[in-house]
Amino acid sequence: MSELVVLVDDQNNPIGTAEKESVHTTDTPLHRAFSLFLFNSKRQILLTKRAATKKTFPGMWTNAVCGHLSPNESTVDAATRRLMDELGIGGVAITEVAPYRYRFADKSGIVENEICPILVGVYDGDPAPNPDELDAWKWMDWDEFLREISDNPEPYSPWSREEAEILRTKLPQANPDTR
Repeated sequence: MSELVVLVDDQNNPIGTAEKESVHTTDTPLHRAFSLFLFNSKRQILLTKRAATKKTFPGMWTNAVCGHLSPNESTVDAATRRLMDELGIGGVAITEVAPYRYRFADKSGIVENEICPILVGVYDGDPAPNPDELDAWKWMDWDEFLREISDNPEPYSPWSREEAEILRTKLPQANPDTR
């Protein structure tokens, strides 16, 4: 069964659907997505390295989970679903903290073009990753991550770098505890 994504206009109004596998091209239409940052109680962020087989931005380090909303699915429900699918993590309270929209092309010219709210959750434990989704994972101190994306941005997805800067202003003293 193919996964559908929700196509939208510039105001995030649904205008149709498309198969996920067909939508990411050099001329990707605007569609709905989400980006989840997962923290632990030690103020560390969970980073994941995208599988080398991913169509877009393969092998790059990024935030915990990104994904697409299915038709008639809320942003938090989509994030909850993908958190379980990709990392085997359930039971996380997820909060939407900021709007975000981006358009980036990877080295191959494949474009991501998404309205992609930034979400935050707190989880103390280790993931049980799906190897089809990621090649590696690690916990990193939040402040260290912010320094790293400034000093050495190349290994990190462009959206995770921009979203981290947004979160820096949204999370006082880099305190991601939203409980």
